[in-house]
Amino acid sequence: MRWRVAPVDAWPEESVRTVEVSEDLRIAVFRVGGRFYALEDRCSHEDAPLSEGEIVDGCCVKCPWHGARFDLATGRPLSLPAVLPVQTFPVIVENGQVFVEVPETLA
Repeated sequence: MRWRVAPVDAWPEESVRTVEVSEDLRIAVFRVGGRFYALEDRCSHEDAPLSEGEIVDGCCVKCPWHGARFDLATGRPLSLPAVLPVQTFPVIVENGQVFVEVPETLA
């Protein structure tokens, strides 16, 4: 299923938007360096909202609670205290709109 996030031209660089897919799934969509990345909006360490974290080095997000860093492209943890990855989702830009592709089993 595709979830509309926002128009490209209304989305500033180095910023994040969130999409609430269900009660159990919220997705953080980051715009960095002209690219879009979508991650589950939940740190794998203690469930902190990654959408409130800091974008670091143009390639990762730093958890706002304990500082774990996650690769925006892969969801892989790059530092402790997180050791498990977060789920990533495909991002599609079509007709000036940004969408996140979410498997129906999660929606």
